[in-house]
Amino acid sequence: MNNKGQVVFFSFMVGLTILILGLALAPAVKQSTDLARNASTDSSIGLDCDNESISNFDKANCIATDILLPYFIGFLLLLAGAVVLGRILFD
Repeated sequence: MNNKGQVVFFSFMVGLTILILGLALAPAVKQSTDLARNASTDSSIGLDCDNESISNFDKANCIATDILLPYFIGFLLLLAGAVVLGRILFD
């Protein structure tokens, strides 16, 4: 196997590792997002996003917090694809 073939195989492993890492961290990010969106309790401070009488700033913060998980997973998928594709094209 030539040197380029070894680098491509290594980049597949790195890309797969990033993909698995992103999918493994997704439940923790979802739990953190859900905790932040819920109402405040004794042990945590939440945004109370289910309440319709919150200010527009809090509503915008709820939307930004809610969209964190798809952006997180999408970024890690994109990063894994970029590692694999970059090694194939530029080596």
